[in-house]
Amino acid sequence: MPDAPRFRRALRTPLGMSAAVATTIIALVAIFGPMVFGDTADRIDTDQIGRHSGLEHPFGTDALGRDIAARVMVATRLTLELTLFATLIAAVGGIVLGVLPTVLGKRAGRLVTATVSLLVAFPGLLFVLFLAVIFGVGTYSAAFAIGLGAAPATARLVQNLTLSIAGIDYVAAARILGVGRFKIIVRHVLPNIAEPVVLFLSQTAAGILVAFSGLSFLGLGVQPPDYDWGRLLNEQLDRVMIDPMSAVGPGSAIVLTGITFGLIGEVIAKMSGGRTAPQGEVAADPSGAESPVVDRAPEGLLHIDHLQVRFPGGHTAVRDVCLTVAEGEAVGIVGESGSGKSLTALAAAGLVPHPGRVDAHTLRFAERDMRTQAPQGTSMAMVFQDPMASLNPALTVGRQLSEVAEVHHGASRAAATARAVARLGAVRIPKPEQRVGQRPHEFSGGMRQRVMIAMGLMGEPRLIIADEPTTALDVTVQSRVLGLLRDVRAESGAALLLISHDIAVVSQVCDRVVVMYAGRVVEELPVGDLAAGVAHPYTAALLGAIPDMTTDRDTPLVTIPGRPPEPGEDLAGCPFAPRCERASDRCRTEQPVLEPIGPGRRVACWDPVTTHTPESEEAR
Repeated sequence: MPDAPRFRRALRTPLGMSAAVATTIIALVAIFGPMVFGDTADRIDTDQIGRHSGLEHPFGTDALGRDIAARVMVATRLTLELTLFATLIAAVGGIVLGVLPTVLGKRAGRLVTATVSLLVAFPGLLFVLFLAVIFGVGTYSAAFAIGLGAAPATARLVQNLTLSIAGIDYVAAARILGVGRFKIIVRHVLPNIAEPVVLFLSQTAAGILVAFSGLSFLGLGVQPPDYDWGRLLNEQLDRVMIDPMSAVGPGSAIVLTGITFGLIGEVIAKMSGGRTAPQGEVAADPSGAESPVVDRAPEGLLHIDHLQVRFPGGHTAVRDVCLTVAEGEAVGIVGESGSGKSLTALAAAGLVPHPGRVDAHTLRFAERDMRTQAPQGTSMAMVFQDPMASLNPALTVGRQLSEVAEVHHGASRAAATARAVARLGAVRIPKPEQRVGQRPHEFSGGMRQRVMIAMGLMGEPRLIIADEPTTALDVTVQSRVLGLLRDVRAESGAALLLISHDIAVVSQVCDRVVVMYAGRVVEELPVGDLAAGVAHPYTAALLGAIPDMTTDRDTPLVTIPGRPPEPGEDLAGCPFAPRCERASDRCRTEQPVLEPIGPGRRVACWDPVTTHTPESEEAR
């Protein structure tokens, strides 16, 4: 929800001041109106029956000689009570129906969604009248009917907003942490949809006010001796042609109060500040629930064999990827956008988005088979690509970090906060004691990236997956983040899987480089061999496109001609052949196999640029 400074700024505007003044007047009339004007409103005076409007009676008198202006003042309290009661019913019913599809299973969720869609499609006024007949004539029966009638529209909004938040990475991260569905809804979803929902409800309240006044006007709402503004309009219906002012009082009250609700909504919109929904978070891994332990895989900490990630429509985004990351090792995956490097990392973390399907001969992390189990505790951490979209804007940074310690280590709130302060200090964020109480928008881009790394360190990760951690950062901040990753790895002993489109970035941090193209691994080699000569033409092209201090500034930068294959495009031969100057007929018709060409080196190419062999290694 909007913070205090934004609230004060909004109130200083003409719109804010108008809303504040109108709200204050209506509130004062509702509180003190019955006390000040109660006797006048109820006093029957046969000598004043049917008096026209004048100085003594601004809106005239009714059929019993009672002052209409006084009755309008007294009716303000009941009218507002019923309007807010019906709005509360609409809010509670709409929020419950809106979040149920996220909490329930697929079938039950679809049933709730279909029911809401049916109710929204039904004419609102007819639905309210139908409910009013069912619940019977009466004050609170009518309020209940109107509240339920407004709930489906609220539910539709909440459903749409919830779906937009539920697919975001920080919600996925909370699920991985083992946070229950109810807590995810309360802690991560509802705070981030509160502003548009409150804005919608403020507008809905104006409609409810008019609808309830309409029911009372028709005789289905407030019943004598009680009265609201709609009931007062009904009482003056017979005199409206003789003395129109008798209906101006209650009618004006309805219109002006409805406008005030609208002004409140506009002020809320101003205070919201245009917050956007974020899309990511540091993910320590899935639930800490115990599961059977298998023997440690001899291949390494992370072992992937023949991984494939498919999407509906015949789109295979990752094809037969084989990858191993040893304890404490730093491995970089590089390639152009769409090469499948990020999906490979997401598959390793069990975070491939629906409706993606992951298949592999082997997909093992530490002691667990990831095809049937999830990583345990906080043994895996993930730093997503977008630092601003990777943190929940509704929570303080300290609260988001401490959640890891509370869920997995059973730490108290104070102990978890102290650990969060220590981790922020470890990633060189100044004044961490103050920073834990701030929200993500108060951090710079580089500092948000450090916060994400700190979140991964809230546990004791054995593997840190960093997906494009330096994207959109300037060179100086990028260097600091890379240096921090090196230090974190050295101090914690964790392995690192670094995804980047920049092979120069990977070479600064990693021990080994895996090059991907069109969803396939085309080359794998130690970082030290990059200068000695790469084998695949695509890797050579990536290196050639990197300028250095000796590059002639008058010479155009090297580019790779052509374009990568389209998603789902299945080529018969090597996928890089259409862009490769060395391509032969065999390259265009036969898919090369990833084969060893030396110690720690593999390449998938029929005509490699250089051939690295054990003999050449010894000679070198």
